[in-house]
Amino acid sequence: MSVAPDTTVKVAKGLEGIVAAATQLSDVQGTEGILTYRGYDINELAARSTFEETVDLLWYGVLPTRALLEKLNRKFVASRCLPEEVLGAMKLFPKKSTPMDVLRTVVSQLGLHDVDELDNSVSANVRKSIRLTAQMPTIVAAWHNIHQGREPITPRNDLSHAANFLYMLDGKEPTAQAARILDIALILHLDHGLNASTFVARSIASTESDMYSAISGALGALKGPLHGGANEAVMKMLIQLGDISQVEPFVHDALANHRKISGFGHRIYKTNDPRALQLRRIAGELAEHTGNRKWYDMSEKMREVVWNERQLYVNVDFYSASVYYTLGIPIELFTPIFAISRVAGWTAHVMEQLLDNRIMRPDSEYVGPKNQKYVPLDQRK
Repeated sequence: MSVAPDTTVKVAKGLEGIVAAATQLSDVQGTEGILTYRGYDINELAARSTFEETVDLLWYGVLPTRALLEKLNRKFVASRCLPEEVLGAMKLFPKKSTPMDVLRTVVSQLGLHDVDELDNSVSANVRKSIRLTAQMPTIVAAWHNIHQGREPITPRNDLSHAANFLYMLDGKEPTAQAARILDIALILHLDHGLNASTFVARSIASTESDMYSAISGALGALKGPLHGGANEAVMKMLIQLGDISQVEPFVHDALANHRKISGFGHRIYKTNDPRALQLRRIAGELAEHTGNRKWYDMSEKMREVVWNERQLYVNVDFYSASVYYTLGIPIELFTPIFAISRVAGWTAHVMEQLLDNRIMRPDSEYVGPKNQKYVPLDQRK
């Protein structure tokens, strides 16, 4: 007597372990704690490169010459301003709107004003990528000022990507150190394999939709607290604790009651997240330079206690929280800063997807009832 084969399908919950795309953009080696962009180690890029230079590398595949980098910089600068119609619309948004809601909505609006919106050629998508990357900081800073009852600050053409964003927040030119710290943070957040928002962007692109739709979708995914909101949660946690003396009791209570502590653990990394190591270094240097050690010292204490109790590593969000806060950046802008960087990665993935495209269509396993019989409406009980 033959036995029927077991046809039960094992569902990869959260698509864990499923390889859905081949990419030349970034390589995340979770076991070894290595992250590379186009084969370049993230630590070397953070130490020696700039955000603009790293974006050039990600989009074009090679480190640019000085002339090519200057050419890209000129295009960035020329694309920073938002259309007046978009700024006018932003002033009508409800004041309760979150920065991420505004960012998603304005990116969608920008597509209406772009002559290249429906052109999916390589050259058109490069132009759209430049505009989106250049305008994202302007959107965030403009909404910050509108929400505060102030007029948006016009971008400057003599500042770097990072420095210009800090300037647009309050009209004060940042120090060289502050600009460089944010520049490094933007490099660290540029790309990270097929994370949730990048997967959404590639899925939308696979339907041959437009770049603006793909980036709007990615922003919707990033908004979720399980993806982009952890650094905000970390800072709110530190502020609520208020003092280093409260850290250890908080950690013990959280672990005893099986509550998640924001900023710890990562789906991919089984060792130190290299981005977190860089941000930890920056946070320490910033605390030393400013004399404001409170948040860094609290973070260090929490990292130590959690490690001693559960051997959990911190992720990229843990130290970025205190870095941004010490720089004077409002907490509600932490996740939008993530987007200011990652938009260059998303656009790179959209362009890569379209080079060898097939529409994303994973299978699903039906687990509902079967062989149901239709009952006429007047016979149902």
